[in-house]
Amino acid sequence: MKPYRPPSRALTTFAVGFLVLDGLLLGYGGLSLHRPLLVVWGTVCVVGAGLVVLGWRRYRRAMAELERARREMRAEVESIRDLLHGKHLHN
Repeated sequence: MKPYRPPSRALTTFAVGFLVLDGLLLGYGGLSLHRPLLVVWGTVCVVGAGLVVLGWRRYRRAMAELERARREMRAEVESIRDLLHGKHLHN
């Protein structure tokens, strides 16, 4: 089994940066051109960036929980295996 590698942040960082930049540019363009719809879409982009960050944190928490459960299960299997070897039941 390959060792546990925490998920990379590169794609998430790119997505957040892209959405924040788009949001700021749309908001600035909407304010300077007096186009309220562009400001709305800029706000949507910034809120979307926040949702990406929240989703990433939830994903990391779920992956950590799965890894912890995997380690606990591995320890339980080892203890059962040791018990069977102690009773000379080599299955």
